[in-house]
Amino acid sequence: MSTVYDCNQPDSRSVGLNAARGSLKAGRLVVVPTDTLYGLAADAFDSSAVSALLRAKGRGRDMPVPVLVGSWTTIDGLVTTVRPEARELIRAFWPGGLSLVVHAAPSLAWDLGDTRGTVMLRMPLHPVILELLREVGPLAVSSANVSGQPPATTVTEAREQLGESASVYLDGGPAEHGVASTIVDLTGNRPRIIREGAVSAEAIAEVLGDDAERLRTGGE
Repeated sequence: MSTVYDCNQPDSRSVGLNAARGSLKAGRLVVVPTDTLYGLAADAFDSSAVSALLRAKGRGRDMPVPVLVGSWTTIDGLVTTVRPEARELIRAFWPGGLSLVVHAAPSLAWDLGDTRGTVMLRMPLHPVILELLREVGPLAVSSANVSGQPPATTVTEAREQLGESASVYLDGGPAEHGVASTIVDLTGNRPRIIREGAVSAEAIAEVLGDDAERLRTGGE
């Protein structure tokens, strides 16, 4: 039986975070609030839990699961090399609504799907998920909805779609942005925006000293 915890109340928040930590360590799924949308979370290093996450969403391994981190420095242990552009974007937009696709360190013992050696990383701007991340480490997190259905912006919407697939639901109030993060691919020769969402292409272009349209197309 899944349980919803109101994280706007200190006592319920503390109990909910404890329940979430226990569930994640036991290989179960947890629904968490972020600044963009609600997410369905699993221990990033528990391949069985990540597989359960993909099943709950009705997704295949061809759509690998992103990873949320709790600090700027966590990325250093997860990637092969941190490019200068990544540092600039992290300083400007983390925590926040920007996801970065980078080359994953080959030594990592995780299975997020068919990633082809890459991983999508983000540090979210929400106190509840940040506290959880800092206590349990990186989490594999995808939007809290069944594939093809609208993403959840409230815990109620998430529970209506996922039901007992998640053992714990942390209610942090309505998602601030209500749209998905912007994704920048840093695995090629040039940064390329592959999804524009919570952070505008113009804001990213200003940080990188680039042209917004060129970032959208990946052109030279």
